[in-house]
Amino acid sequence: MTQLPKTLAARVALVLSIGAVAAALVWTAITAGGAPDPTVPQTGPHAAIFDIGILVFREGLECVLVLAAITANMTGARRAYQRPVFGGVGFGIVATALTWLFAVRIIDDLTGVIPALELQALTGLAAIVVLLIVMNWFFHKMYWTGWIARHTTRKQDLLEGAEEQTTSTSTLLWGLAALGFSSFYREGFEVVLFLQSYRLKLGAEPVAAGVAVGLALTSIVAVLTFVAHRRLPYRRMLVLTGIMLGGVLLVMVGEQAQEMQLAHWLTTTPIQSLRFLPAWSGLWFAVFPTVETLAAQAIAALLVLGSYFVAERRANAAS
Repeated sequence: MTQLPKTLAARVALVLSIGAVAAALVWTAITAGGAPDPTVPQTGPHAAIFDIGILVFREGLECVLVLAAITANMTGARRAYQRPVFGGVGFGIVATALTWLFAVRIIDDLTGVIPALELQALTGLAAIVVLLIVMNWFFHKMYWTGWIARHTTRKQDLLEGAEEQTTSTSTLLWGLAALGFSSFYREGFEVVLFLQSYRLKLGAEPVAAGVAVGLALTSIVAVLTFVAHRRLPYRRMLVLTGIMLGGVLLVMVGEQAQEMQLAHWLTTTPIQSLRFLPAWSGLWFAVFPTVETLAAQAIAALLVLGSYFVAERRANAAS
């Protein structure tokens, strides 16, 4: 039996995958029970796990990229310098866990002071701010030209100072540890803020599941990078996860607008012509037939796309 060419096999697999997804969506639409009610909370745990997993993986991917840049030339006699860097990462993990406990304590204390819907709306706004910052940094390329460059320059200064004996051993070790710490904790702090909204709405189990998915994917990339020493297409991976994060942003904005409606911070203006929308469109994509939710999602999309085109125009003008 002759084997299919790889390109043909890939196309067949792609078509079958798309068909399976389409069939699942049609089946869900038939069994979902009509259009989503914009006056009823619509957050689904499975969609939340997906969103959380994507964000954790994206932040983890950025952390791996920074650490790879820091440890790039730490080979041979310099290999020992990797230990304080990863020691700093360990401190970053501990600091992130403590930050999580601190954030949980504060928000739980606020539950007795602020009504539940209003507190969910506030934490949801914080999560959207985190996503907007991540997306803005991504499109403005600040991450590449600023954050990584500063870490690489600082590392080079420390190593050159140690070789020229102008920097003490303790300063070198603490400096490298600080680089590892900041590389991890910046991402961890953003994730902690992002997760509080989902924890309030769905509890700890979906949050833990989403974090586990994101950490599993990040661990695979980390092992391939630091253990197997593979050169991965980081830019393509970041572009892909950036696009997926754009979808997560729109979902969160839709959910946030709906929560603000439930808390009576926003009015609810149903669009009767869109009442045909199936229930899964609200459960998975936070698309509700109201003026306020759709307008909020449109504004968020314009902000992200607008920042991208402004950054591209400035880059072209500078060149």
